Amino acid sequence: MQANSNRSVIIWLLSGCFLIFIMVLVGGVTRLTNSGLSMVEWNLLMGSIPPLNEAEWNLAFEKYKQFPEYQMVNYHFTLEEFKPIFFWEYLHRVLGRLVGLVFIIPFIYFLVKKKISKELLPKLLLILFMGGFQGFLGWYMVKSGLNKDPDVSHFRLAMHLTTAFLTFAYTFWVSLGLIYPEKAKGAFKSIKSLAVLLFVITVVQIVWGAFVAGLNAGKVYNTWPMMGEKWIADAVTAMTPWWHNFVEGLAGVQFLHRYMAYLVVGLVLFLFVKSKKQTLSKSQNRGVNFLIGTVSFQFLLGIITLLLAVPVWLGVLHQLGAFILLGSVVFVLHRFTYSPRIVD
Repeated sequence: MQANSNRSVIIWLLSGCFLIFIMVLVGGVTRLTNSGLSMVEWNLLMGSIPPLNEAEWNLAFEKYKQFPEYQMVNYHFTLEEFKPIFFWEYLHRVLGRLVGLVFIIPFIYFLVKKKISKELLPKLLLILFMGGFQGFLGWYMVKSGLNKDPDVSHFRLAMHLTTAFLTFAYTFWVSLGLIYPEKAKGAFKSIKSLAVLLFVITVVQIVWGAFVAGLNAGKVYNTWPMMGEKWIADAVTAMTPWWHNFVEGLAGVQFLHRYMAYLVVGLVLFLFVKSKKQTLSKSQNRGVNFLIGTVSFQFLLGIITLLLAVPVWLGVLHQLGAFILLGSVVFVLHRFTYSPRIVD
């Protein structure tokens, strides 16, 4: 890594990456504690202050009572039971505002101070757009659970979560371009192609992980390596047309998530073996070693999470493991795209 004049911009972008990580953490807790529909109003600028007294708490609770989740699921809730779920959704939204401010205010400052190059500017504008779109998808997701069905659409949940992961991935990619400013290409074309494939499959696996979370599909077939007594449970193909099983069926969605995990692990192992036959730079070597460790941990964590029927803390940890795995893949992809055959 080289010292360069972009240090402050790098710190800013990496801080944004960290805040997105925290957002995913809190979002995971919010989802797994069924807290996401506790705030029934969406105010972009107002509403940053939580209820501060009993009257305000009662008002928030009365608003919640007007919607299906309370009427059909949590009708037995008292005000004291309502407060914890409100807290997680409130914290998630406040963090969303904080992330927006952390990206927008320094961006304006760096733009005024002319610390943003012409090459970097469109990349940063894209990051800002992705962040804003992520906020819109959060509203779009919550809206789906405030109608007749007191649960958010798992498709919208997948869009919201995957966009957060992709915003992080692109922000991290841009950061790496500033940390490692060399632009040499072509030395590791086959490994780069493999890393691109790994990135795509990892994102697809994250999408299906969101489907599993949205459908609570991790609470069925809590055995491994087989689904009950079979490698492919009968319920995997129970729905018609057949493809509905893999986007809406609990067994089918879990089946795909299970077996794509093997594919991700296999691709990482293949990349690891293939790369070790080359003369690698320090950053490439560290990236590949960290990737093999991360995918091993995430795979084991997924098994344990399934066997224990997704307790909240393990579900959140597994989601964060996916986040770190994607970051590892992005790092490896970047280093094999740009890093020349040098020791850095």
